[in-house]
Order: sequence, then C-alpha cells, then structure tokens
Amino acid sequence: MTTAQSFLLFLVVLGAAATMLRLVSRSTPTIPYPVLLAVGGILIGLVPAARLQPVRPDLILLAFVPGLVFEASLALDLDEMWRRVVPITLLATVGVFLTVAVVGVLGHFGLGFDWASALLLGGIVAATDPIAVVNLLRQVGAPIGLKAILEGESLFNDGTGVAVFSAVLGTILAGHPTLSDAGLRFVLVTAGGVAVGLAIGVVGVALLRLVREAELEIMITLVLAYGAYLVADIVHASGVVSVVTAGIVVARYASRSGRLKGTQLIGFWNLLAFVLNAILFLLVGIALPTQQLASVAGLALAAYAIMFAARAIPVYGLLGVADIRGTTIPWPWRHMTLWGGMRGALSVALALSVAAYPQVNPKVSVIAYGMVVLSLVIQGGLLLPVADLLGLRSVPTPDSPD
Repeated sequence: MTTAQSFLLFLVVLGAAATMLRLVSRSTPTIPYPVLLAVGGILIGLVPAARLQPVRPDLILLAFVPGLVFEASLALDLDEMWRRVVPITLLATVGVFLTVAVVGVLGHFGLGFDWASALLLGGIVAATDPIAVVNLLRQVGAPIGLKAILEGESLFNDGTGVAVFSAVLGTILAGHPTLSDAGLRFVLVTAGGVAVGLAIGVVGVALLRLVREAELEIMITLVLAYGAYLVADIVHASGVVSVVTAGIVVARYASRSGRLKGTQLIGFWNLLAFVLNAILFLLVGIALPTQQLASVAGLALAAYAIMFAARAIPVYGLLGVADIRGTTIPWPWRHMTLWGGMRGALSVALALSVAAYPQVNPKVSVIAYGMVVLSLVIQGGLLLPVADLLGLRSVPTPDSPD
C-alpha cells in the first residue's frame, strides 16, 4: 500500500468511526458526542491490528486548533459576553495563574515533582478546552448568561493558558527557570499574539468589505484563521491568542454590519468545526500512551484530583468576588462552571509536545494526558446529569427523541 493509499485509509477509518459513534450518541443522549469520540479512539488504539499512526502535537496545533477556535470566536454572543466581562476576565487571567500555582504547589509537595515540572504540569492543564465545552454547552441548552461565561472563559483562557505554558517551558529549556523570566516571556508571547491577531483581523475585515460573495467570504475567513496562527507561530508569539483576537475582530464587524451571517458561511464553519472536532477527539483517544499511563495510573488519578481542586479555588473565589450577593451569577451556575471546566485536545497537544524535550521530566507528558482523559470521561460523561441535577438544562438535546 502506497503512502497516499495509507493516508486515505486513515481518513476512511476515522470517518467511519466518527459516523458510527454519532449514531450511537443519538440513542444515548446523556453521553456527549465528544466523550464517545475520545473513548472510541482509545478502544481503537487498544487493538494492535487497527493501530493507526499516533497523532503529532504540531498537527493538532496547526491543523485543528485554529479552525475550531476561530469558529468558537464567530459563534460568541458578544453583547452577552460584554455583560459578563468581569467574571470572564477574572477566570481567564487570574484564574489561569491560580490554577498553575495550585497545581504546581500540590504537584511539588504532593506528587514529588520538582518545581519546574510541577509548574509545567499546571501550565499544560490550566486552560479549559473550548472545543469540548462549547459543544457540550450546546447540548445542555444552558442559560445564556452561564453559556457566555463558560464560552468566554474557555476561549480566552485558552490563549492565556498556552502563553503561560510557553513561558514556563521556555525557562526550563533555557536551563535557568525563574519566575521573573517566565513572567516576561508570558507578557511578550501574549502581547505578540494580540498584535498579530489585531493586524490580521483588520486586514481581513478590509477584504471582507470588498466582497459580496459567500464563497469569497468563506475563503477569506479560512485564510484569516490559519494565517493568524501561522504568522504568530513564526514570530514566536501565541498562535491561539492571535486567532482568538482575529476572530473577535471579524465577529464584531459581522455583528455591526449584519453581514457574514449567511447560511453558507455559518454552515461552512459549523460543518468544518464538526468534522475537525470528530477527527480530533478520535485522534486524542488513539494517541493515548496506554502502557506508560498504566504504570503511573495512581499518580495520574491523584493529579486529576489536584487539578479538580485547583479549579474549585478560582471558580468559587473569583465568581464570589464578581458577584458577592449571588444575584447575577447564581450558585448552580458556579457549580456548573466548576464541573464544566474540562480539559481536552489542546492540553493533549501541549502534553505530547513536551515529550520531545530531554530537559523535561517524561512523567509530565504521560500524567497530563491521563488527567485530560479522566476529565473528559468523568466530567464530560456526567455533564448532562449534573446539569439536570442543577436544573440548568432548558431544552432537550438536539439528538434526543421528542
């Protein structure tokens, strides 16, 4: 079999698996589709004869993340997000730093990692995954305010989380990890991503003003999403921050002008996000380092418990600061914000990427992967029942029977 034929078989197997799991999800609406995809990928990976080539971390970051993050940016309710700007900003900035710090401290004293490895582990899992959260929120039919908080946080902390990760990893690779060096790197990486995203977003909007054809609008937004990531990556800035910034610039232009809301453009991005999401979660499961993870299963479980506890501190603390009386952010919303803080494919990509560096403790990559899988299976698998328990599901799931 030629290389081209092997690649085509690879796509056919993934497409067939995604289709079958979608049919399964229609009959089991309490289990979200992304969770089924990840579990299906793990099962495929356990079959030696069906073992596919492991996914490379740069493939996830370059091929999947820009499209998914840009689609999530376009789908944001900007007006509602602005009304919730205080809790979103707190969670996406201070919340990320608190998570890294708590995971780092507990990882050092509780799991025995050195400080650099413990903080790197915190950087890998600091950000909630917009890919998983946004899709599951659409199934839950959550209140619009809660949806805005979770979507906004998961989108923006993606950028800050990757920037923190890059800063910590950069100090480790430099050989002299220091807090001041990591802080400076974070500022440079984030500022660079915002600058690139703004510049490309403005250029994209200028081009969109000149066209009136849906096909050209689709092409421009597609180039915009992947171009923003690529340019930022080349100049060593945050690609995710760049894509988020560019996406918000385009979304703001669309909301003010009333354009870019045609069925062809939105339909294209919805379809692209669905396909990328299906393939990505399968790849995440297939790439699971089963044998390595089995040898540190207890450590991974303890690390997941630490991550969950670290999530609780910023959620209840920062949302309490944003709404002391609990009137605009009810307690059920806060509980769902805690439970909905899953980790996903982006954390997997970061975990896989550090495995290539000899300066990094090899256990960090494996344990971080285990934390992500546990997050998807436990929190994702129980998200809809928890939403029902909290009285948050306002509408039935789209796939559920009437």
